[in-house]
Amino acid sequence: MIECDDKLRRLLQSKEGTLYIALSGGIDSLTLMTVAARVRVHPTIAMHAVSAAVPVEATERCRSLAVQFGWELQEINALEFESEQYVSNPHNRCYYCKSSLFTAINACKNVAGTGTIATGTNIDDLGDFRPGLKAAAEQQVWQPYVEAGVNKDTIRQIASDENLGTLAQLPAAPCLSSRVETGITINPNDLQLIHQVERLITQLTTPGDIRCRIMKRGVVVQLPTDSRILSDKEFCLHAQSMVEDLCVAAGKTFIGFEEYKKGSAFIKPEAVIRAGV
Repeated sequence: MIECDDKLRRLLQSKEGTLYIALSGGIDSLTLMTVAARVRVHPTIAMHAVSAAVPVEATERCRSLAVQFGWELQEINALEFESEQYVSNPHNRCYYCKSSLFTAINACKNVAGTGTIATGTNIDDLGDFRPGLKAAAEQQVWQPYVEAGVNKDTIRQIASDENLGTLAQLPAAPCLSSRVETGITINPNDLQLIHQVERLITQLTTPGDIRCRIMKRGVVVQLPTDSRILSDKEFCLHAQSMVEDLCVAAGKTFIGFEEYKKGSAFIKPEAVIRAGV
C-alpha cells in the first residue's frame, strides 16, 4: 500500500462524528466514499445532488454502488438553478454551484446534528482555477485527499485496489454546465442537448474525453485524438448527420468536430490570465 493511501485511510478512520461525502458520481468521490465506508466506524453518508447539470449516468452510478456496498445515500436538490449568479454563467460559476451544494448539505447536517462535509478534491486540482475551492473553504469543507497528498493517478490505483473495476479508468466528467461557454446563460434544455450528443458520440467512438460544447459560434463536439470520427471521413459524415439532427431539434447550429481541448468553453478573466492559472 502506498504511503499516501495509508495516510488517507488513517485520516478517514480517525475523523469523529458523521461524515457527509459530496458524491458527484465521478471516480474521485466514488473512491473516497468506498474507502470511507470500509474503514470508518462512525456514520458515513453519501450526499448526491440530482440536477439538470448532472448526467443521469452519474446518478445511476451512485445508486448502483450504494446498493452494492450498502451505503446510506441521500439525494438532494442543491437549488443552484435558483441562483441568478450561477445561471448567468460568469467565470466563477463553480463558486455559486458549490456554495449551493454545500449549503444544501449543511442543511441536512444541521437537522441531524454535528458532522463534517468532505469532497473528492485531490492535489492535482489545486493547480487549476477552481472557484469552488473558495466555497469549500468558506463552509469549512474537508478535503481528505489533499491532506493525505493523494493525486488523480493514486485515486485510480486505490479504486482498482477497492475492486471498483472499470470505474477506475472512468474519464473525468465535470458537470454539464462546464460545456457552456462563459457568459452564455445556463439553460436546462441546452444541458439536455449536451447530454444527448455526448451519449450518442460515446456509443460511436473511442472512449475518453468527449465534450459537446455550446459556444457563441455554435455547437462543437470535441473528441479524443484517436477517435475514428476524426480520421474516417465517411464515418465522420455519418456522425455529423446524427448530431446535426439533435442540434436542429434543439434550435442550435452544429459547427463540427475537433480534438479535445481541456477547458475550452471557459473564458478566463484578465486577472486569472496574468496569474498564469
